[in-house]
Amino acid sequence: MSLWTLIRIVAGLVVVAVIIFTALMVRHVREEPLGGWFSQVIPVDFEAQPMLALPAAEGDLPEIDPGAKVFEKGRELVAVGDLVGARDRFRTVVSIYPRSKAAPEARRIVGEMNLDDLLSTRRMENKVVHEVVRGDSYLGIAGKHDTSLDLIMHFNGLMDLKSLQPGDELIVMPLNFRILVEPKKELLSLWDGGRFIKAYPLLAVVGAPGGDQKTKINGKSAVRDGRRYPPASEGYRGASKVLTVERMPLLIAALPEETAVDELARGFYLAPEDMEELALLTRTGNEVEIRSSAR
Repeated sequence: MSLWTLIRIVAGLVVVAVIIFTALMVRHVREEPLGGWFSQVIPVDFEAQPMLALPAAEGDLPEIDPGAKVFEKGRELVAVGDLVGARDRFRTVVSIYPRSKAAPEARRIVGEMNLDDLLSTRRMENKVVHEVVRGDSYLGIAGKHDTSLDLIMHFNGLMDLKSLQPGDELIVMPLNFRILVEPKKELLSLWDGGRFIKAYPLLAVVGAPGGDQKTKINGKSAVRDGRRYPPASEGYRGASKVLTVERMPLLIAALPEETAVDELARGFYLAPEDMEELALLTRTGNEVEIRSSAR
């Protein structure tokens, strides 16, 4: 055997020994201690790590309320003065997350914001100025602009229906809102198409129709001391407002004081101040949807 062959054999054995030693060292360090010489040279306190266990599905896990998170973002925007952005967040809670715990407060805040805009003459969005011409009457102007005498008087600061003169200017706003009544939720709300306007709690529900119904307001008046007043009469202003709907003997009215529920006519009853506000924002012909099923 030549010297060169011997060197090649020795080199090959060294390579094999290094590979085996490396493999044993990796096992000693990463998998389990091998003891003996390995433990003396490289002490290792190896302890197998348990597998990460996923939590079991428990009923007491925290409930996720995305509506509450959107509501909190709205409150943050209010704090920095971004009322437009805040209103958008609150509207999202009302429209997208109506079952959120934050929804009632969001409805209240959005309703107040909306009414501030709707009933103010400083914001003329959706409002127009009608110039009186010969032959005009308050009822005629209200009919032409799909509005009500109540709202004409409110916008123009009128205490009574004074005589109209050609050239007079009256601020008017169309009232094309939709009333949604949800007896099971004890809630009546006002909508402009799909846009939420204001919500009012129902204090009493008497004889709600079964199933969902769509109807319209076919009458608007006021009652005081058992006497009924039409909107154009002087007695209407200080009396309790009443809306009636077509196709069924049903009222939307203020809950009378000291009156038992079984003495009330069939209908939906609100607080007097809420009914006064609702009458201001509605007219004969407005759509009424009664949603008896819970959604």
